[in-house]
Amino acid sequence: MAIYRMNSLSFVIGYDITDPRRLQRVHRVMCKFAAPIEYSVFLLVGSAADKDRCLLHVSELIKPGEDDVRCYPLPSRGFQNRIGRANLPAGIQWTGLPSTF
Repeated sequence: MAIYRMNSLSFVIGYDITDPRRLQRVHRVMCKFAAPIEYSVFLLVGSAADKDRCLLHVSELIKPGEDDVRCYPLPSRGFQNRIGRANLPAGIQWTGLPSTF
């Protein structure tokens, strides 16, 4: 369970893994650090050290010449929206991000 702190940063981490076994392993590791948005896209809310720790674990599983992992910082007060089919009932929105203070 993630604990949100006022100074938390948000990162979007996505990957493209060519081997199905590596793909499953990376997905399991990512679920320990971040919330899945889509199968290979995750939202990590934490410190830069949390992000570095996550990417270190992932880097031990991938093959750099075949796989691709990308991490993008999100602005602290940026626009938040979801594109695609809604998976929650009408009138309910979940961003997965802490509220702004």
